[in-house]
Amino acid sequence: TGYPGIVLAMALESACIPLPSEVIMPFAGFLAAQGRFCLGGASLAGAAGCALGSAGAYWVGARGGRPFLLRYGRWLLITPAELERADRFFARYGSAATFLARLLPVVRTFISLPAGVARMPFWPFLFYAFAGSLPWSYALAWAGFILGEHWEEVASLLRPLEGVILVALVGLTGWFLWHRLQPRRAR
Repeated sequence: TGYPGIVLAMALESACIPLPSEVIMPFAGFLAAQGRFCLGGASLAGAAGCALGSAGAYWVGARGGRPFLLRYGRWLLITPAELERADRFFARYGSAATFLARLLPVVRTFISLPAGVARMPFWPFLFYAFAGSLPWSYALAWAGFILGEHWEEVASLLRPLEGVILVALVGLTGWFLWHRLQPRRAR
């Protein structure tokens, strides 16, 4: 399906659908090594797909996520004041947060939702989502290009990093919940 196939697959991954870029882009790099793609073109297609999928997730966060959190956030331990803090955070650091998050496995898939909820300005968000996705897409495609027929090993090499990030996220979530529920236990 060519470059449009890369765009579509990466858009799905960035729209919070579990389709790992760690498989898509190394395979595209492998195909580039065989002369079916240009490595740069595959990387650009990957980043464009990421930006497209990120835009969709952003709008879900902006249109549905914010009203949902305003109505039911108390059950998720999220107050309107915390939403306002998230707004200020994305107003101040949203560009850097979006760019850097696009370079991290696991986090990269979900950064668009809070950016939308916090109503980060859309066009800067889209620019930084693309800019952060380009080095990620290129690195994975390049790895597939270099590894050739062993392109599938890229995903297994990144799996420990995903585990570390997942453990850190679970730990932070646990700390957040403990911290948030602490005052309620004292009453």
